[in-house]
Amino acid sequence: MSDDLDLPTLEELTENFLLFDDWEERYKYLIDLGATLPAMEEGLKNDQTLVRGCVSRVWIMSSFDDEGKLQLIADSDAHIVRGLIAIVLIAYQGKKASEIADVDIKGMFEQIGLNQHLSPNRRNGFFAMVERVRELSK
Repeated sequence: MSDDLDLPTLEELTENFLLFDDWEERYKYLIDLGATLPAMEEGLKNDQTLVRGCVSRVWIMSSFDDEGKLQLIADSDAHIVRGLIAIVLIAYQGKKASEIADVDIKGMFEQIGLNQHLSPNRRNGFFAMVERVRELSK
């Protein structure tokens, strides 16, 4: 995945979420974020890229560029989950392996209220994606 995706920074994402008054608007924003992601090639969606622990189907591939920065390609068959993937990309895309553990994804997740407004299955799936990215970055 290239760095030319038009995604906000983690700080901008947090600010944007807090601008919305209700959760219907925040869910729409989350879905809109997911809609900006390019589709993953069907041939890349396989057992090796499938993330375990997600109710929806989620696929993540990673590589490191010449500068040692993480490059992710990810997709899901669910709109809200694609939005959650966008958050994972915002948090980790372009980071070096040594920087990945320093990202406070749980703190951001709580700050924008996703911990209270997502179903337990979606929460678990989100953190399964985070764990997969951390594993892939080692």
